[in-house]
Formats: sequence, C-alpha cells, structure tokens
Amino acid sequence: MTAYQCEPEPGVGIVRRQQMTWAAPLHLEGGGSFAPVTLAYETYGRLNATASNAILLLHALSGDAHAAGYHSSTDRKPGWWDVMVGPGRAFDTERYFVICSNVLGGCQGSTGPSSRDPATSAPIRPYGARFPVITIGDMVRAQARLLDALGIEQLLAVAGGSMGGFQALEWATAMPERVCGVILLATSARSATQTIAWNSIARQAIMRDPRWRGGDYYGHEPPINGMAVARMIGHITYLNEASLEDRFGRRLQTGDSPAFVLGPEFTVESYLDHQGDIFNARFDANSYLYITKAMDYWDLPGRYGSLDAAMARTHADFLLLSFDSDWLYPTAESAAIAASLRRVGRYVEHVDLHSDAGHDAFLLDHVAQEPIITNFLARQ
Repeated sequence: MTAYQCEPEPGVGIVRRQQMTWAAPLHLEGGGSFAPVTLAYETYGRLNATASNAILLLHALSGDAHAAGYHSSTDRKPGWWDVMVGPGRAFDTERYFVICSNVLGGCQGSTGPSSRDPATSAPIRPYGARFPVITIGDMVRAQARLLDALGIEQLLAVAGGSMGGFQALEWATAMPERVCGVILLATSARSATQTIAWNSIARQAIMRDPRWRGGDYYGHEPPINGMAVARMIGHITYLNEASLEDRFGRRLQTGDSPAFVLGPEFTVESYLDHQGDIFNARFDANSYLYITKAMDYWDLPGRYGSLDAAMARTHADFLLLSFDSDWLYPTAESAAIAASLRRVGRYVEHVDLHSDAGHDAFLLDHVAQEPIITNFLARQ
C-alpha cells in the first residue's frame, strides 16, 4: 500500500492510485444511508510496526487523492502538494506514512454523483442528482473506514487547507481519540454567509445551463458553460486584488487600444476563460454542486452551541497557518479558532504569514510553511 519510488526522481517519484470499497451502508448526517461506498486513495512512505506514524492529508474543493508524485513518467505535473510530501520535506516520507483520499462525493475515483447508481439496471445509470446530499462529517466517516481497513487506530496528525481544514476540524471534534495533532491552513470553523453566497452563485451557473439536464447529463454534453462560469467565480475568490493587479492590470490580450466589442479583450478575461476550460476537462459538474453544498453546511459552533464547546471536545495539539492576503478565509477566522483553543486549555500555535497569493497561498507559498510544519510534527 506504499507509493513506489523511481530514482533519481525527487520526492516520492511514481505512485499509484488505489481504491477500497465497502458494502455496508454509510449512514448520512442528513438522514438515510447508501451503499456501496468506494474511496480512492494514495499512500506515501511506510507504516511503522506500531502504526503510530500515519498522517492524513485532506484536500480542498477541487483536489483529489493525488497529493504527491507522478502517475507516469510522462505526467507534466505532480500531485497538488508535491512540494510538501517526500523525503526530507515537511511531510517526510522517510519518517511518516502519509495518506490522502479523494472525498466522498468527488469525481476522481471515490463514490460520487458520476458513480453507478445500484438502484438502476438496463441501462445502468450514474447517480446524477439522485446522489444523496452529504456533509463534511459524512466525508470524514468514510475516511475513518479507510483508516480502519489500513489498521490505523490513531493518526499522528491530520492536515488540510480550506475545505481540507474543515475535514481536519471534523476529525478533531467528532473523533478526538483518533487524532494527536491537527494542522489547519487557511480555513474556518464555519462557512460565512459571503462564502455561501459565492457558492450559491456558482451552483446556479451550473444548474441554469440547459445541458445540466437536472443532473442527468451523463452520456450527453456536460454543462460546460455553467461549469466554466462556476470555476471563474471560485477562482477569483482564491486570489486577491493586489496579485490580480500585478499579474494582469488593465492589459489587453491583443493590441494597444480597445476594440470596443463585447467579447473578452483584457488579459484577465482570457485567463479566467482558460481556467474554466481546464477545470471542465478534469472535474464533474455534479461533484462541484455536492461538495460546495457540503461546505455550506459546515458550522461547528452551530452544531455544538459555541466554538468553545466544539473545541473543548478536542484532545489534540493544533497548528494554524493563515495568510494576510486571504479574504476568503481571512486571518480572523484562524485567530478565533486559536483563541477558543487557548480558552479551553489546548496547545495551539497560530502563525499568520505574509503572502501576495491570497487564499491559494497555502498551496503556493510552501517555503515559509515547511519549517513551521516540520517543527510541529517533530513535537508530536
């Protein structure tokens, strides 16, 4: 179950995606259950004899199980957090057994709306909009099944940014006995009203595309126009005004003067068009709907009565990293979690890092993060 290494390739080298399926129904927070459940996952490093060196990485909205390495020698890009995972890196695979799974509801090997609906036959159809609405808690309970199957009772740490941080907090509060350390990056204990509003607009862009077909577009052209707009909306929230101004300004794509047409002219417009196109090539529109809805339901203070009541459930040590240019999950969100943890007597470190990358800083600005995370894990 470990990743394969290909020397002299840096990092973890060539890796393979694995899958595990359970026939037992998964009971859902919103009521009901469904089965079977499949999770796609990758592992890096080796689990030690006492199964005490496992770290679970938790991906953000558009991520997947492929956190590090390459699937083949011809891959152009490595996994989404490759700079942080590997020998001598923050998540040192010579010391730790690192696991990353695609979330429930995803479209990269785990059960989601594009998966086969077992209730259908002749012809067999994907779930589409018949897929049940899920929550962050449902995602984590599915991950717990994976850890059970791998023989891991307790994690040295869980680590995640953005929606990955939601999952890490769910682990820490819902199954505190299974987590020793928690690393939270650019995240929050609840989805703010503004975040819900952005997600709602993105979902409407998809569902108002006539090619969405009520979610049953499989076998037809998918809702590429709505999906592209949804990605453009989301992508803007990951950046910040200063970085957009510096990278694009008011520069025109071609020529030195405006053409006075309705079509795209500015370089930032072309950039967003490109982001929509490449996202359409790798992500399922229905998964986008279900995962953003799960994010909207995220509300730890609401579930337990207050943030302090939620944090009092935890047993772990915490490291929080926030970024001063992140307006999607600003520093104040991490500061509130850290203050609550201190009030209930937990060990917590909170570092606010300078970055011009906005919310995406947790994926892009690894140099500043690496020593902080390395030292925190060594403390565990």
